[in-house]
Amino acid sequence: MNKKSIIFILLTALFMGLQVTFAQVDFNKKPTDDLGNVQDAFQESFFEALKQRAIENYDKAIEALLKCEDIDRRSAVVYYELGLNYIQLMNFGAAEDALKKAVRLEPENKWYNDALYGYYLEQKDYDKAIKTLKDIVEYYPDYKEDLAGLYVKVEKFDKALDILDELDAQFGITESRDMMRNAIYKATGRKDEQIENLQERLENNPDDEANYLKLIYRYSANNQEEKAFETAKELLNVHPQSQLVHLALYKFYLKYNQPEKAIESMKIVVKSPQIEPEAKLKVLTDFVNFVKTHPEYEKDLVEATAVVGNTNNVSTLLELGQYYLKTNDKTKALKNFEAAMALDPDNLRVLKNTLLLYLDFKKYENAAEKSSEAMEKFPAQPIFYLINGVASNALNKPKQALEALDMGIDFVVDNPKMKRDFYSEMSKAYTLLNNTAKAKAFSDKAAQIPESN
Repeated sequence: MNKKSIIFILLTALFMGLQVTFAQVDFNKKPTDDLGNVQDAFQESFFEALKQRAIENYDKAIEALLKCEDIDRRSAVVYYELGLNYIQLMNFGAAEDALKKAVRLEPENKWYNDALYGYYLEQKDYDKAIKTLKDIVEYYPDYKEDLAGLYVKVEKFDKALDILDELDAQFGITESRDMMRNAIYKATGRKDEQIENLQERLENNPDDEANYLKLIYRYSANNQEEKAFETAKELLNVHPQSQLVHLALYKFYLKYNQPEKAIESMKIVVKSPQIEPEAKLKVLTDFVNFVKTHPEYEKDLVEATAVVGNTNNVSTLLELGQYYLKTNDKTKALKNFEAAMALDPDNLRVLKNTLLLYLDFKKYENAAEKSSEAMEKFPAQPIFYLINGVASNALNKPKQALEALDMGIDFVVDNPKMKRDFYSEMSKAYTLLNNTAKAKAFSDKAAQIPESN
């Protein structure tokens, strides 16, 4: 920002204060007496001070302002400006005195009070900051939430809660005040008081869905799951069309062995336009894990995944892929693993599963290409060298296979089965190269490792 812009901003910000000081002065009228000359001198010095502060000549700004003070010791804006300049010079005692004079002369001026309050905060003098803020609140009640926050900072939690209660009663509940309230309860360990507050809200406004949801969450966080479950069922009774409640209900239904109701709740969640995709994906992951041990509900899972559509959550795609792998539906498994790999190409688990399925489906070009990339990303992972060797042999590229296998076998530690697979593929590569002696040598090495290992 250039200096002209700074000067313009300063002049604009101070316009209201200057109006008070110069209310009776007609600057278009040429002074005809001593009073006019005084007013003219004040104006000239004051704007000189503004100019000097804008170009960071704080000493000269103060000199000009002191001339203004000599002319008019009742001008609050002069002391305000003096305070700001003294702060820049780190003359904090003088800055405080000047700002206090400005506030004393115009106690209702928001700018002056705010500057003094900000000064005390900067100095970490919280007692004086609170005193100043209490004065501001008398004229500007919208500062009350700031006062509550300052009480929290100095650990005067009861006073902060009193203000929050007052504001909630007057203006209704807000997220910012609730965050402050919860921080107080956490700092003081007043879990019971927190529950009581939420219960009181619910009693005062039993039709508000949010009151139920907050109470359910708080019961759950306090390990009072039965009360949370009861509150969730109460919400469903009061609001049968509620969709958000099923984010809690499905977990309780699973815990209390009510699978049919759990499935129904999960379906409602994944179909709901009110629920964020991230939450749906978490539910879908739980759904997958549930069906792993209750395969009779696979049809419901398929229906749910169709509703969610193209997920962009790697963890959920991985879970779905693992599930379909377990049920031997390798086509769906590969589809999910490939989608996960597109989102996170450096995910080790995703890469392993995808490349092994490429071999199963004889997609050797894909396996060779992706395993080559994986060897560079994860040079100490022998599985990718082995996959590259298998794919290269299948593509009749034995030299490429041997190159990968020779590099990778050194990374095989405490895994006899994998070492046997390496030797077997090396034997195949030498066979393709018509080197029967080495082919037999590696075949014998592989045979010496028992299949059971």
